[in-house]
Amino acid sequence: MDTQAQRQQLRQRLRQQRRSLDAEQHAALSAQAARHLANHRLFRAASHVACYLANDGELDLGPLISQSWAMGKTVYLPVLSAIHRNHLHFLPYAPGDELVPNRFGIPEPVIRSRRVTEIARLDLVFAPLVGFDSQGNRLGMGGGFYDRTFAFLRRRRSWRKPHLLGVAFDCQQADGLPREPWDVPLEAVVTESGVRELNAR
Repeated sequence: MDTQAQRQQLRQRLRQQRRSLDAEQHAALSAQAARHLANHRLFRAASHVACYLANDGELDLGPLISQSWAMGKTVYLPVLSAIHRNHLHFLPYAPGDELVPNRFGIPEPVIRSRRVTEIARLDLVFAPLVGFDSQGNRLGMGGGFYDRTFAFLRRRRSWRKPHLLGVAFDCQQADGLPREPWDVPLEAVVTESGVRELNAR
């Protein structure tokens, strides 16, 4: 079996593991992870925070979004780019904003060019993961959206913002995930157990 087939098989298994959490477990573990994030130095210092709306069993950042609004932070959501293939834009998201489903059925803000935010304006970005290992290697859904959007971070000699943190449940940890040349390194992985700082930067 080639590497891509192995990755796809592993992706299916890990997606099934996170979907196997019942509603009560999912909500409790998501809230636990949100509490860890709320106390983390990067979150407390951030003014512009990019989150996501949970899909396919992903860890729910809803509690953190609500807390961000309460603290006066500006929250952003990813929007699929209609111009650049497999790239993301980030648009501000406030209570009551209209959301429309994208081609994957995931709600996202209505895109208007004047609302698209420069990536460099973001302080902190939370990226949903399918899998991760103890070295911080990660597995996404396979579309490469975050890798393409944040590819410039791989070229920096001194790391600045945005800080990129992966988000997942403990049950999504795997052993020895391969690192691809195009993978953008994470600064930390967040689970219900806490924030695991990495040395990628």
